[in-house]
Amino acid sequence: MKKTLALIGLATLSASVSAQNQNDIANISSIFTQFYAKIANMYGLDTNKLSNLFEQTNAEITSSYSDGKSKFEVNHTYQQVKLVSMAGLPMLKIGNLTFKDMNRDGRVNRYEDWRLTPEDRARNLLTHMTLEEKAGVMMHGTFSTVTDSDGNTTYDIDDISDIINNKKVNTFITRLDIEPTSFAEENNSLQQIAEQSRLGIPLSISTDPRNSFLYTEGASVESDYFSKWPEALGLGAIGDPDVVKEFADIARQEYLAVGINTALSPQADLYSEPRWARGNGTFGQDEQLAKTLVNAYVLGMQNGNSLNDGSVLTVVKHWVGYGEAKDGWDSHNPYGKYADFHGKDIRKHITPFIGAFDANVASVMPTYSILQGATYRGRTIDEEVGAGFSHFLLTDLLREEYGFQGVIVSDWLITNDCSGGCENGVLGGENYSLGMPWGVEELSEEERFVKAVNAGIDQFGGVDNSEILVEAVKDKKLTEKRLEESALKILIQKFQMGLFENPYVDASKAASIVGNDAHQDAADAAQKNSLVLLKNDDILPIGKNKKIYLYNIDADAARDAGLSVVDNLEDADLAIVRSTAPYETLHPGYLFGSSQHEGSLDYPDDNADLMMVNEASSKGVPTIVTVYLDRPAILTKMQDKVSALIGNFGISDANLFDALIKSRKFEATLPVDLPASMEQVINRESEDYQGDRTPLYSVGYGLAK
Repeated sequence: MKKTLALIGLATLSASVSAQNQNDIANISSIFTQFYAKIANMYGLDTNKLSNLFEQTNAEITSSYSDGKSKFEVNHTYQQVKLVSMAGLPMLKIGNLTFKDMNRDGRVNRYEDWRLTPEDRARNLLTHMTLEEKAGVMMHGTFSTVTDSDGNTTYDIDDISDIINNKKVNTFITRLDIEPTSFAEENNSLQQIAEQSRLGIPLSISTDPRNSFLYTEGASVESDYFSKWPEALGLGAIGDPDVVKEFADIARQEYLAVGINTALSPQADLYSEPRWARGNGTFGQDEQLAKTLVNAYVLGMQNGNSLNDGSVLTVVKHWVGYGEAKDGWDSHNPYGKYADFHGKDIRKHITPFIGAFDANVASVMPTYSILQGATYRGRTIDEEVGAGFSHFLLTDLLREEYGFQGVIVSDWLITNDCSGGCENGVLGGENYSLGMPWGVEELSEEERFVKAVNAGIDQFGGVDNSEILVEAVKDKKLTEKRLEESALKILIQKFQMGLFENPYVDASKAASIVGNDAHQDAADAAQKNSLVLLKNDDILPIGKNKKIYLYNIDADAARDAGLSVVDNLEDADLAIVRSTAPYETLHPGYLFGSSQHEGSLDYPDDNADLMMVNEASSKGVPTIVTVYLDRPAILTKMQDKVSALIGNFGISDANLFDALIKSRKFEATLPVDLPASMEQVINRESEDYQGDRTPLYSVGYGLAK
């Protein structure tokens, strides 16, 4: 882009810069808008009239302006950005440049002008929006699905169309998991519906993590198509920011290929309470390592340190202190609503988020949890409400002290009621509505919305009842200006990502990107490199000349690796056992409690995995055990009865055998302590506990061979 401003009879000023993409153009536009303001100020001119030249000129036209004092000539050179419409929007021309007529009024409105800055465009768009449309932007709904008689699942187009057009919602989570080409086509079809809406606002489409080899229900999506990596805790075991950035970059490419443009990740929570069910989504318990890896994740997922048309907008979560889950219970559940700090300062838990802020993360999600017994710089955090309702946590701390300027999106359903089965649990599979209004249960739904907005929430996760915000404004409990503040932030990000110019993806390329060989090769390497060797009595590597007995492992995978598999333990030279960290199902009547791993971390004597190890040991068969450490298992009963002990964070049988057979250096280390007993765990915060606090294996432990 070259721009020359000639002040006839006074001075001649010029500048020349290169614009490679839409984001560059927006940045350059901002620079020259400021440039105009300075010139206007120098000569006492009308800034608005002067800058208007910038908006209306193009590569083919030199425009002039005179206010009777001086004459100005401005020449602009732009490179046309790619515009894609599947809804048949009219295209408007100014000179040789083309613009979408998104509201179909026959003129190029400022929000339709890709030459302007995202903020300029977003502010203009707000002037075209009704109160109902502004409230709709503040919803983060859910794409509903339907399944036909053949078991094929697709979006419920009629229901989603109604929410887009009548509730004015344009941000949604998708939990669909189908073949990539079809997935991309489904998302394109919804973008087309949005493009046909009154103002043509494109959809932001989000997802929970999809790329883990194993998954946690309610926290990730089990996918048959995306590349499969170890859980985030395994990336913490590797501890290399380059690997985390590579992971995030590959996930970004796969998301974009199917039309997903928002990631509800990473978890910047610290894995402090070992019984907690969500720790496998974190990078571990070390705050400095977590800070480094969170930073790498955001840079990889957002394609750099600012949003652009190659970004997947990243939502770092859960601000702040989620990992101090009281007694290990998760705050998706009413019995787990508290995070107990025992008087400790929360700053350690803030540290990983600073890594996200340093990478200019776009969005932050507060935790459900009520912080109990928490302090900040000597101040007690008194108000016992979930973080989404806390003015101190969101405005005083996140906005003002830490300077976060992006979007704050609540966790799911914080304004809904939790009563009946939600509150007390239900057995027998009965359906009930969910809500997580922790600390504000006695407020009405409208009062919860108002309190959350006043605390600092910009967007509400999991709901689409925008009419409640509209009524709150009409009832004078909120101002329309306050809704505009949140809507502006959300819209700026849509413009930064180029969604108004092209919200669509090339569905024909999706299958060649999602889970392709190169991506899975990198994921396989990470699976193997995340293995933590805890014990090895000179049994590794095993080679291929032994008869192997297998437990919880696919025999075909062993044979494919060149191993000889036997059916009887007595015939084996070696046993290989897969185990999972122990857990209990203590709340079967609750949606999340019924599926989350809760309770004791120790192997009970009747645990099938432990019984298998004991049997092999009693028969003198050397045994290799690999334990899936979604929680920090207590391995005290097992360690002396095995020849090798390996922690894993999600690994396929094929990759496991490759790691066991070949000579290799194990480089991963534990991202969390593995306790020696449940007594240690239960008394971890007790000042009166006199027992041994030394973990069986400490964070950072790992053998090389």
